[in-house]
Amino acid sequence: MSQDCARLSTNNFDLLRLLFAGTVCLVHAYELSGYRELAWIASVFSSMVAVKAFFIVSGFLIFMSFERSSSMASYARKRLRRIYPAYFAVVMICAIGLVSISSKGMADYFSSAWIKYVAANLSFLNFLQPALPGVFDANRLHAVNGALWTLKIEVMFYLSVPVFVLLFRRFGNLRVIAVACIGSTAYVILFSWLAERTGSGFYLELGRQFPGQLSYFLAGAVFYYHLPFFERWARHLLFGAIIVLVANTQWPLALLEPFALATVVVFFALFPYVGNFGKYGDFSYGVYILHFPILQCLIHFGWLAGRPWLFLYAGAMATLMAAMAMWHLVEKRFLPRNSHYVTACTQAAGMNGPEKQGWVV
Repeated sequence: MSQDCARLSTNNFDLLRLLFAGTVCLVHAYELSGYRELAWIASVFSSMVAVKAFFIVSGFLIFMSFERSSSMASYARKRLRRIYPAYFAVVMICAIGLVSISSKGMADYFSSAWIKYVAANLSFLNFLQPALPGVFDANRLHAVNGALWTLKIEVMFYLSVPVFVLLFRRFGNLRVIAVACIGSTAYVILFSWLAERTGSGFYLELGRQFPGQLSYFLAGAVFYYHLPFFERWARHLLFGAIIVLVANTQWPLALLEPFALATVVVFFALFPYVGNFGKYGDFSYGVYILHFPILQCLIHFGWLAGRPWLFLYAGAMATLMAAMAMWHLVEKRFLPRNSHYVTACTQAAGMNGPEKQGWVV
């Protein structure tokens, strides 16, 4: 496909990612607080669907990023500069700052458990040490940042892209993606069966990990590589996708569901353009990685106990403000000047900068 497709210069990916991150925040506000008044959130929104949609968007944009990179090193630098500075910041802010609310003394807090937390979380192995000593012990969930589990999967996707592109060029992208998606789906079905047979949630957790989510990432890639076809048949494909998603609620269609969801996500990302939503900055990543510890802190202090709506509002506003600060103080400073995330802001301000067709995502 043309790497300068007109639709790639004006899209709603920034808006969609913020909506997906906001969805995860809302669902976690209910799950962490347990307020019955907020139970409607889990009925209306699904954090798992939002995460799947995130992976679809990543598949589309990350394969585009790789194809537009001048070298493997350039691709690696872009990915590292986009994801790690803010990730490092949130892990260390929590690791150092939460000593102030720990039930442990200073010596017991900065112990081997603290070192394990920092080492595990900085290397994306959050499951090895999700909690800090004496922090959030009275909360429903003790984990400091339960949203970070997807980041290790995202990093594995980044690492897999060069391998997939090499295979695409040798065997064709549709053939490779079909085989990989069948394998990914079989992996999920296997661990779901093991969970049902043994009654152990451990297998369900394994099923959520790589490569269980790979089919969503590759579904996004399909639409990047075959965008002209999608443009030509978009409305027909959207209609079919909606039928599949509705049917999937009654009869599991594991192989088709990732592509049906990707059809809906990419359609709304590329067709009804609603403006340059990234002109103020890209806050979606900050919302995603910051909301969990913010909500946990609000619950810990108990300032809004018994006031679920105020808790929800305060959590959302505090998360948004923290995400804005993270963008301006950390994320933006590590991005190259020709990054889409930076040029979206400069173009909105009427400043000279690379056109969006030169996206560095």
